[in-house]
Amino acid sequence: MMTNTSLDIQGSKFLINGALVYSDIKNSKPEAHGLLMNARFIQGIFDDKAAPERFAIFGHDHWDPEANTDRLIAALPQWYDHGLRAFTVGLQGGGPVLTLDDWSTIDNNPYGSDGKSLDRAYADRLDRLIHAADKVGMTVIVSFLYASQGPRLQDGRAVRHAVTNASRFLKEGGYSNVIIEVANEYNLPGFAIHPIVQTDEGIASLIDLARKESGGLPVGSSGTGGYANKEVAEASDVILIHGNGLHRQRYYNLIRKVQEWNLDKPIVCNEDSPCFTQFKVAYQTQTSWGYYNNHTKQDVPPDWTITKGEDTYFAHRMAEGIGIQLDPLPEDEQYYLQGLESHMVQDGKRWIRLAALYPEKIDTVEYFRNGEPMGIAYEEPFYPDYVETWIQTPIMMQPDDKVFTARVTQFDGKVIEKTVEL
Repeated sequence: MMTNTSLDIQGSKFLINGALVYSDIKNSKPEAHGLLMNARFIQGIFDDKAAPERFAIFGHDHWDPEANTDRLIAALPQWYDHGLRAFTVGLQGGGPVLTLDDWSTIDNNPYGSDGKSLDRAYADRLDRLIHAADKVGMTVIVSFLYASQGPRLQDGRAVRHAVTNASRFLKEGGYSNVIIEVANEYNLPGFAIHPIVQTDEGIASLIDLARKESGGLPVGSSGTGGYANKEVAEASDVILIHGNGLHRQRYYNLIRKVQEWNLDKPIVCNEDSPCFTQFKVAYQTQTSWGYYNNHTKQDVPPDWTITKGEDTYFAHRMAEGIGIQLDPLPEDEQYYLQGLESHMVQDGKRWIRLAALYPEKIDTVEYFRNGEPMGIAYEEPFYPDYVETWIQTPIMMQPDDKVFTARVTQFDGKVIEKTVEL
């Protein structure tokens, strides 16, 4: 099969069509060459055979898995133009973190209980997505297993069958722009039912299995935020890490731990948070970083475009770090009070937050509801009710809610206010 995008690995660097990634861009920055900046688009082929109607939300009147994949395909060129060169998509998807408490109620398992089949509709959507990425010049990190779907595989043999069948599908597709992630955060408690996934020894053996059955595609597996294991890293072609919950110092410490193993392999964070100031750590350590936004990209249905606010600021900072020339954003467009868009409400809940092009300039963000104080945010991302870098507690809307304000105080003393009237 003729392909447009051929991914190769040379030591700790990535090459596309024989050249270091980003080196083909005029005036690109050398510190970006060979890296693979990416985003978590885990729901790109998502479906729910249990209750799909519950995802007719956020401005959608019904759930359509084919249309969801088509919307992602349509958005890829825009992301490519800003420097995105890879994204993660899951055969078992991910968790709608904000809108659904019990993810085990979702039936998003394409393998069957014995792992011996691969649902044709899922396979076709994945094939369509990989081909679209190949055409535009991007790599797809294909994730096989997700913890909340683990119980839908009946035993360890079913897990092995699922890994084998997914790997053979990728081999038969002849794709040259794929990295395999055997399991998303394999050490999560949700995988306890399957020690072959949850243990370091077990996942290392599944990495070997996936490499063999896929015909030698690069393989790895991520752990939870801040976790890394040497045996798994040694088994991997690409060392996949997650930065969830880590601010820059702890994220740097995680990378240094892995680098001290001297394995000379690419280190790719393929899930973190909207905290794109992690780019600085990535460039200084010569590692790749992955943007993760529950609000726009993981809760179902996702909006795959570069939405106003966090997505736009991430895309601009990614382009800036690579050396891609974009028109600068005017100063009054560098802050955005997000989550108050008319369609971004579910069961009376809103996820309000202040997005900023340069979060590192901010000292505090004070939030006001109808003129009354409702919280202060001190750390990026600036959530009024902060839980982790990647999640916040929703605000329950009241009938008398008329106006929300974010008062931003920068470290230089400048104060900016962003107000939304409902």
